Amino acid sequence: MAETHVLFVEDDDVIREATTLALERDGFIVTAMPDGLSGLEAFRADRPDIALLDVMVPGMDGVSLCRRIRDESTVPVIMLSARADSIDVVLGLEAGADDYVTKPFDGSVLVARIRAVLRRFGHAGGPAANGHGNGGGNGGAPAGERGVLSFGDLEVDTEGMEVRRSGAPVALTPTEMRLLLEFSSAPGTVLSRDRLLERVWDYDWGGDTRVVDVHVQRLRTKIGQDRIETVRGFGYKLKG
Repeated sequence: MAETHVLFVEDDDVIREATTLALERDGFIVTAMPDGLSGLEAFRADRPDIALLDVMVPGMDGVSLCRRIRDESTVPVIMLSARADSIDVVLGLEAGADDYVTKPFDGSVLVARIRAVLRRFGHAGGPAANGHGNGGGNGGAPAGERGVLSFGDLEVDTEGMEVRRSGAPVALTPTEMRLLLEFSSAPGTVLSRDRLLERVWDYDWGGDTRVVDVHVQRLRTKIGQDRIETVRGFGYKLKG
């Protein structure tokens, strides 16, 4: 992780400096900014490997900054919030964040979450992890080509890591791509939120299932609202 570049946007001087030192001790290169506008400028200038954005920063709040970043890139984003309120969590995830951490946080916990995000992006992202490309998955009925699987009007190229709906390309973030990968590997099978947290978010402990729910909603808007079915009390399944 010695060459991993982190953009860190936090307006609290003490938290910004202490967290920057902690990340640098773990081998990360850190660009720390005190507000959203300077954070956006730094993102465009440096193209970091991951962004840590506090929700409540001046100039441009973290949620708005996340949206701007997501308009330009699929780089992983972790939101930081002093509150675990549903509105903060959901707004950040709906804006395109891949995960969130509640303050105050232990430095080792933050580092572990960063590395978990980077591991899954490195596994599934390919060129998409740096802001280009589409998503993909496994499983389902063959569409006549090796590695291309069909679910109604949805085609998933598991080798080219591309997704098409009615012939048109569908742009997915690496997290959405990994989520579709899990669903398409077992079409018609109900996948629990805990399983998805473990397989997609690399959590080996119980996490916040709101992360799963919001990402499923985001994925539905791209591949079709009725393509992923909710099975109340159990989880979700992909319709074959």
